[in-house]
Amino acid sequence: MRKIRKFAAFITAASLLAAYRCLVPVLQHTQIGCASAPVAPPLPPAASTETTLLPDSTLTRETQPVLLAPPAADSPLIIRRESDGSLARHNARPWQSSGDGAGGSIIDRHFGIHSGTQFFPLDSGGQIRNCTFWSNDDLLAESRVQPDLPLRIDGSPMVLIYHTHTTESYVLEKSGVYDSDFNFRSTEPDKNMVAVGDAICAELAAAGIGVVHAAEIHDFPVWSGSYAGSAETVRALLDEFPSICIALDIHRDAISDGSTVVAPVCSINGAQAAQIMIISGCDDGTMNMPNYRENFHFACKLQQTAESMFSGFTRPVLFDYRKYNQDLTTGSLLIEVGSQGNTLEEACRAGQGIGQALAACISDLVSLTD
Repeated sequence: MRKIRKFAAFITAASLLAAYRCLVPVLQHTQIGCASAPVAPPLPPAASTETTLLPDSTLTRETQPVLLAPPAADSPLIIRRESDGSLARHNARPWQSSGDGAGGSIIDRHFGIHSGTQFFPLDSGGQIRNCTFWSNDDLLAESRVQPDLPLRIDGSPMVLIYHTHTTESYVLEKSGVYDSDFNFRSTEPDKNMVAVGDAICAELAAAGIGVVHAAEIHDFPVWSGSYAGSAETVRALLDEFPSICIALDIHRDAISDGSTVVAPVCSINGAQAAQIMIISGCDDGTMNMPNYRENFHFACKLQQTAESMFSGFTRPVLFDYRKYNQDLTTGSLLIEVGSQGNTLEEACRAGQGIGQALAACISDLVSLTD
């Protein structure tokens, strides 16, 4: 009889637990929309930005694009910041190439519309990849909320561009292969993420928007601790320029299958460019990111603006349990610009597209508050 009672108690407890697991998601999504946020179940945050979407797609080869126009002249609207220690490391790891092409092949791929339960479309173009406890319907409601950012177009710094993994780099020509000694890293600012940041800044300045570009090297000679280093840079610049409303960490993705590297590509004004992917972090309840929803609102605004201007420019926004210094200020996002298989030219052309889309996004938000 005692064993029967224990077995009955076990069955009852198991039934209650199963019912709880079925009910909790419903309860968590009762008051989301634009009201209070749900309480997330604790999950460990991801540790890497190497997040890749590899859906079924047609592989394409495209011809070498035309050369970019010469870089814009220095603008008083662009404030550049880099420490003496970082400047001294510019030639510490030069871009290297043996020309042997023996590392493997590079294929171009355009990442189009994705299907599956994680993905849903935004009203004005682009998609969200939802890897969180939020329902797609609730996130769609959140995507319709306009970002609340005190933006101005008066020459004061509104945007901060920085690079946690500054030395990430690209190939320099469209050969379809990469060299055995190519490590996809360089401390030379004209060949790494700083060059892409320069392209973004030039477009913002051309639109009359003030921007701070932190060219600091955070991932060399030691890669670990890069985010702690870039967080220190961001905090210092936010203190120095309190008018900054938007902080973008510009990276490149890494997409490969064995020795084959995939370069995400699109067309901007008839020329080939790298596709981009915006990452907006979600707090799982342990990450101290109380304003992550404001970042998501901005991600959706930028995504839709970019897609309306350059169809096919973006891969889905990744909304996932990521922090990436997005707790430091609202308007904080990480943007992956292409992969290690794109050319520097394609990446810089994507940087121009980001800058133009961001300028249009800012102009629209400013007009809404006038």
